[in-house]
Amino acid sequence: MSEVGQDEARDKVTSDASTGKELLPGNAVIAQSGGPTNVINQTLVGAIKQMVRSKEINAMFGARHGISGLLEEDFIDLRAESPRLLDKIARTPSAALGSVRMKPTKEDCEKLFEVCRKHDVRYFFYIGGNDSAETAYIVATQAAEADYDMRVYHIPKTIDNDLRETDHCPGYGSAARFVALALIGDQLDNRALKGIKIDVVMGRHAGFLTAASVLGQQRSDDGPHLVYVPERPFSVDKFVGDVKQVYDELGRCVVVVSEGIQDENGKPVSETISESGEVDAYGNPQLSGSSALGDYLARTVNERLGKDLRVRADTFGYLQRCFPEVVSRVDATEAMEVGKHAVRAAVQDEQPNGSVIIKRAGTSKTYMASYGLTSLENVAKGTRSMPDEFINAESNGVTEAFRDYALPLVGRLPRYRWFKTERGS
Repeated sequence: MSEVGQDEARDKVTSDASTGKELLPGNAVIAQSGGPTNVINQTLVGAIKQMVRSKEINAMFGARHGISGLLEEDFIDLRAESPRLLDKIARTPSAALGSVRMKPTKEDCEKLFEVCRKHDVRYFFYIGGNDSAETAYIVATQAAEADYDMRVYHIPKTIDNDLRETDHCPGYGSAARFVALALIGDQLDNRALKGIKIDVVMGRHAGFLTAASVLGQQRSDDGPHLVYVPERPFSVDKFVGDVKQVYDELGRCVVVVSEGIQDENGKPVSETISESGEVDAYGNPQLSGSSALGDYLARTVNERLGKDLRVRADTFGYLQRCFPEVVSRVDATEAMEVGKHAVRAAVQDEQPNGSVIIKRAGTSKTYMASYGLTSLENVAKGTRSMPDEFINAESNGVTEAFRDYALPLVGRLPRYRWFKTERGS
C-alpha cells in the first residue's frame, strides 16, 4: 500500500452531513496484550464483526503479539478469515493473536507511526488491562504530537477486575467462576479428609478474584473459612490466630489468600520471602508462577500450631486464566459487546480516544449491563481496589454485598447434597 503523508492524512477527514461528526476512512489494527483470559477472543471477534459492518474501515489487520507485532508489521489479514472460523475462535480460550507485555518508548512510537502511515492505519484497538491502557494512552499522546490522525481505543480485559471507571472487567466473571468451582471441590475434599488447606489465588492489588472463592458456599460451615485480600494489611500473627480459632471449632480450616497480600508497610509478602526480584516491562513484581507464598504460610502454621497438623497448600497460578469449559455466559456476552462498542465509538467519532466501560443496572436478581466510554488517562496504569463494604470487619472474609455484586457475573453454580445426619445439615 502507498504511504500517506501528513497533509494528505489530514485531508482524509470528512464529515457526516446527517450527524456533523467527523468520518475518518482508513484501515484498522487490533491487538491483544497482557495476561490472556477465557473470553478475550470474544472481544476480538466482536470488534472484527463490527469493523466488517463499518464503511469507514477498509483493511483490517490483526497484529501478532500486541504492539511488538505492529512494530514488526507482523499482521494477519482479518478480512480473509471466514465467519465460521471467527465464531470458533471467539469460543477459544487465550489470546488468538498472541500477547505481549511491552511498554513502548518514544522511539517505538515514532516507528509505529511510520508503519501506520505505510498501511494507512487510522484505527488502533488494543485489548488489555491497565498496562495496555497505558500503552494506548502513550500511543494516542504521541500520535497527537506527531499530528497524525488516528483513533486509539483501549478495550478492557483482566481477571483481576481492577480497572478503574468500569463496574467490572471482561475476563473476571469466568476466572471467578473457576475459583468458585475449585473451592467447592477443595472444601469438600477438606471436609472428607480434615486438615488445614491454604489456596493462593491471583490478585496483585485487588482481591476480587480471591473473594470469589466464597460464591459456592451452601452450608454454614462450608469453606473457605478465611479469606485474605490485598486491600487489608496482612499480619502473620493474626492469620495464625484466625486459623487456630477455626480449627479448634471445626477440626479443619480452608483458607484463601491473594498472591498480593501486603504487610502493614504495604510491601507484598511474596516479595519479602522471594529473592528473585523479577519484574515485567511495567515494573510489576513477579508474583504468580511460584508456590513460595503458599509454602511459607503452610510452614508457618505447622511451626506455630504443631508439626503433627495436616497442612497443605496449593497455588492456582495461571490455571485461573484460560481453563476450558469454565466460562460465564454473562462474561462471554459482555466481552463480545465491549469489542463491538469500541469500534462503533471510534468510527462514529464519539471521542478521539477512549476506553470502554461497563455500567451495571438493576439488582443482583435483575442484572443488566450497558456500555460507555471514559478517557484513556482515567484507566491507564492505575488500579482500583475492592470497596470497603465488600470486606468483613475482621478483615478475614467478605460480605453479602460482595456476593450480590459477583454472583450475576459468575452465573449459577452447582449444588451438592449430603446425609441429613451430617453436621451442618
